[in-house]
Amino acid sequence: MNAMQEELFWELRKTQLEILKSLKNKQKNDWIVTVLEEELADITSAIQKLEDGNFGQCEFSGEPIPDNLLKIMPTIKTAKDTEILEHFCRKPINSSIF
Repeated sequence: MNAMQEELFWELRKTQLEILKSLKNKQKNDWIVTVLEEELADITSAIQKLEDGNFGQCEFSGEPIPDNLLKIMPTIKTAKDTEILEHFCRKPINSSIF
């Protein structure tokens, strides 16, 4: 793992633990449980990719996903997801701001 990946790994682990703690305190019929479980699955997948050495690769093409996007959203899975993100951003993701 490089330094950026190491930092993301620990941030993901921290978030994973926070979500697990939150899930323990939620009632099963609470609407947020589904959201938390989906986020937990994405985080667990990203952590596994970091451990396996294939973090930051598009799941479809195998091409690398730019580090600036991984810093913003470390659970991103495909290069196609970047197009969806750009739809919601006010400024282009490829801007010099990132």
